[in-house]
Amino acid sequence: MSSWFDYTVNGLIIGNIYALLAVGLALIFGVSRLINFAHGSVYVVGAYAGFLAVTQFGTPLPLTIVIVVAVGALLGLAIERFGLRPLQGYAHIAPLLATIGISFVLDQLVQLTFSPDPRALPSELLQKRFQIGSGTIGALDILIAAIGIGSAGLLYYFLRFTRLGWAVRATAQDRDAAQQMGVDVDAVNRTVFAIASALGAVSGLLVGMYYNYIDPSMSFQATLKGVVAQVVGGVGNVPGAIAGSMLLGLVESYGIALFGTSYRNLFAFILLIVVLVLRPNGLFASRRQTPPEPMTGTFIAPSKPVQISPRTLLAIALAAALLPLVLPNPYVLQTLTNAWLYGLLGLSLTLIAGTVGLISLGHAALLAIGGYASALLSLDLGMPVGLSILLAGVIAAALGTLLVFPSFRLRGHYLSIATLAIGEIVSLVILNWDSLTRGPIGVSGIPPLSLFGFELDTDRSVYWFALGVLVVLAALQFRLLRSHLGRTLRAMRDDDIAARSYGIGLDRYKALAFAVGSFAAGVSGGITAHLYSYINHETFNSQLSILALTIVILGGMGNVTGAILGSVLLVGLPEVFRVAAEYRVLIYGIVLLLLVRFRPQGLLGTV
Repeated sequence: MSSWFDYTVNGLIIGNIYALLAVGLALIFGVSRLINFAHGSVYVVGAYAGFLAVTQFGTPLPLTIVIVVAVGALLGLAIERFGLRPLQGYAHIAPLLATIGISFVLDQLVQLTFSPDPRALPSELLQKRFQIGSGTIGALDILIAAIGIGSAGLLYYFLRFTRLGWAVRATAQDRDAAQQMGVDVDAVNRTVFAIASALGAVSGLLVGMYYNYIDPSMSFQATLKGVVAQVVGGVGNVPGAIAGSMLLGLVESYGIALFGTSYRNLFAFILLIVVLVLRPNGLFASRRQTPPEPMTGTFIAPSKPVQISPRTLLAIALAAALLPLVLPNPYVLQTLTNAWLYGLLGLSLTLIAGTVGLISLGHAALLAIGGYASALLSLDLGMPVGLSILLAGVIAAALGTLLVFPSFRLRGHYLSIATLAIGEIVSLVILNWDSLTRGPIGVSGIPPLSLFGFELDTDRSVYWFALGVLVVLAALQFRLLRSHLGRTLRAMRDDDIAARSYGIGLDRYKALAFAVGSFAAGVSGGITAHLYSYINHETFNSQLSILALTIVILGGMGNVTGAILGSVLLVGLPEVFRVAAEYRVLIYGIVLLLLVRFRPQGLLGTV
């Protein structure tokens, strides 16, 4: 009985920490209609600011908290002023992509400053635990609960009894009406970002003290937990965010008690998907409440695409094929081979996100499905590698479409969150399904690439194979986009209500497009697995999903040639200039920010 009491206390304490994240996200969403994916990075900055204060300056805990609050608030002001305010009037998805870019930049700056190695963040509080009935509670537990409850109380007072709080509530209800009544909505935005970021930074400090552990890579999971708690409670609903956080903390804690630590995040993301599909307004929102505005909107910037003649494209493909004969440098060939494989991933996402308008943030899951499928088919069943890669594409198409299909009723931000959660679920299933995937050990000894019984054991042969697959699938996608089906998919993207009124079955066509796109990603994952000869659950991580999105935005959403060009520029150039290797993620983040701000139509324009 005492262990269950301890698990309940732990769940409520973790829920308090999640509440600091989720309340900040809810405030930002309320006034800006934006899900801030940079919030987890503010959390990391807060943790490291506390680490510096404690270890370098020896500050007492109250002063450390004040420093972390100030750092978080200033960082929030900077994000709002320089990262998001210039995007006012853009499509709803543009600020969301900008926050992803900001997150990449902040995470990489923290890593470059402090190194990727984890650090210990000691707590000055007594380590003694106090007996309560059949369970125990520690001093840090009490502090976290006090900060969580105190923050909720202060926020309630601010929103209910201050003029600026009234302005925040008015802006959240109707931004345009509030502006017409004289409310300075920019000042409201600044205030909300400062408060939300201060809360996020404090949550990072508390987590670091609670686990005596911080590292630069923990921002992504923190963002996901905050988003899950907010969506479960009701997007933009502050009391709902608190309730959702407590529920999430308890679900995780009881999940650990029943199934072990490795299943902790799986239950959180399953809960998110169930809520999104069955009750997208959130568990604690009114049934009559309409979904918030960002259920709509894509990121297709109108433009005239750059026209490249078929002869020119054929000449470029021929030149790429002859390159190994002219420049037989193994390193260059390996780099370009990687670019061709990422080009396949770009083809997949440019069809799904660019042509259909379904912004997917979990696309690396398709690579993982394809990689594991091909590796296991060839290794366990002795299937020829060429056939296993082809079947890997089919399996990725079938499983990917089946997993995403329930989310097709969602749009805009909600669909992006659902795909992100599905990507994490796939990774966690791979981690925990030991009997099939070998769990955390991964799959080793994967057979090398071969075709029709001939091993592709040279850099040239692998290069030509990857290029040939890319050219074939790109040609098929060109043909699809110029067909009646392609026009139907673009019609759905541009105005799904009008498309439905003309009798187009949206879910059926979305599923078809997702299956075609998933096939290319699965093939890419399969080839990658045989090139590496070893894969595990971290091989195809979430950063690949963001890289794929950056590739297609750089080239031009829906643009087949642009997806290949984007992969060469983003994957090939940083490899050629090895001095920039450790700054690669930073480069991706900066490129994404610049593209969203100055060239949303991409280098070759949108199609």
